[in-house]
Amino acid sequence: MKKRGVTSERKIAANRANARASTGPQTTRGRAHVARNALRHGLSLPVGSIPALSEEVEPLAREIAGPGANAATQELARRVAEAQIDLRRVRHARHQFLCDTLSQEYYSYTKMRMKVKILRALLRPNPPDISMEALEFATSNPRLEGPDKLATILLEEAKELLAMDRYERRALSRRKFAVRAFDEARRRGSRDCNH
Repeated sequence: MKKRGVTSERKIAANRANARASTGPQTTRGRAHVARNALRHGLSLPVGSIPALSEEVEPLAREIAGPGANAATQELARRVAEAQIDLRRVRHARHQFLCDTLSQEYYSYTKMRMKVKILRALLRPNPPDISMEALEFATSNPRLEGPDKLATILLEEAKELLAMDRYERRALSRRKFAVRAFDEARRRGSRDCNH
């Protein structure tokens, strides 16, 4: 059996040094980038903090709870409504993101960066030897269409799409637990009325 003792001064000092070292981005550019993360799509904001969405909660909650519902049932219905609206918001954001990205005539940031890198190398005073394939790639039309464009977008925007997927799974989970609690309260209420 391992004894739990008092943390040594050396360990405390090491922990404090590690905490000072991991304080986030140090540059102005890094701080600005981190600040934009939460504002990118706004999916981390609760439904109640967005006036247009919070207005939709009450009518949906009343519809879910039904006429003559008590305050506890109304509150459970409100939780279901918030989760449903949040789920709809995430799905709409993903749809909008894909529509906007697909509508870009020339899409492929990765390929564009590679082309710029090759062209910059060629414009140097002493350009390196570049293969014909690389030269053809650098001067080709970057336009993608159809399945190739969609595949490239899915590959290059996987991080953004995975973030939206996490928000969707959280909303689905919240809705599932809210619906379970609501159904259980309704069952208890109907049993109480029958006895």
